Amino acid sequence: MLSILYIYIVFDIDLFYWHYPLLILAGFIAGFINTMAGGGSLITLPLMIFMGLPSSVANGTNRIAIFMSAFSASAGFKSKGVSNYPFNVYLGLSALFGALIGAQIAVDIKGEIFNKILAIIMIIVVITIVFKPKIDNLEVSERIVGKHLFISIIAFFFIGIYGGFINAGIGFVIMLFLHFYNKLNLINVNATKVVIVLIYTTGAIITFAIAGKINWIYAFFLASGNFLGGWFSSRWSVKKGEKVIKVFLLIMVIFMSMRLWFFNT
Repeated sequence: MLSILYIYIVFDIDLFYWHYPLLILAGFIAGFINTMAGGGSLITLPLMIFMGLPSSVANGTNRIAIFMSAFSASAGFKSKGVSNYPFNVYLGLSALFGALIGAQIAVDIKGEIFNKILAIIMIIVVITIVFKPKIDNLEVSERIVGKHLFISIIAFFFIGIYGGFINAGIGFVIMLFLHFYNKLNLINVNATKVVIVLIYTTGAIITFAIAGKINWIYAFFLASGNFLGGWFSSRWSVKKGEKVIKVFLLIMVIFMSMRLWFFNT
């Protein structure tokens, strides 16, 4: 009996410690995907829930990883001379105020309701991406000042609410708006996106942390992977150009569709 108990305890401990390298690997993949397109949270959120974290804690813990990938990606784009300052900061601050509202809603909502909302949102995101207009290079000038800046600031306040609430798939929403409304090319879209995410995620982290909804140990390992993934993909995407970004957009649409079709949230 004691030997069986010993084997169970050792196996359980070994399995627990395997969580850490798995979190690093998942974080790297998610950081890479989030920088290239979006949807990395579809990997990290379910993973942490499967590991036993409550939905709200998994949601809060995921924000540390998102922050780190956005930070490293921002530095990566900056090192390549790609920046849209101060346009990106204006939108980021607007999204920050929205994220404070969205994160508070996420803290207060029940886990079962959160999971159902997540499933619905993912379906909407997939449909939006599948049926969206084709993304191509634009010959017109960027629209980042005047009335276009004002409308963008308002839009990103509401985008920030969603980002603060769940964040999954928001990269696609940001990319579509910046590309089709502000007329940024895809490299500038991604460079602007990561700065916006970096700023508003700060507000979400504060909200989740005050509510005690972050597992800091899991966050450390997940964020380590995200940091590396964000840094690598930001520099790689600038080197490879827009074509590789389009490939990742297509891959993530297929992945999200298969997950929603074959697995229950």
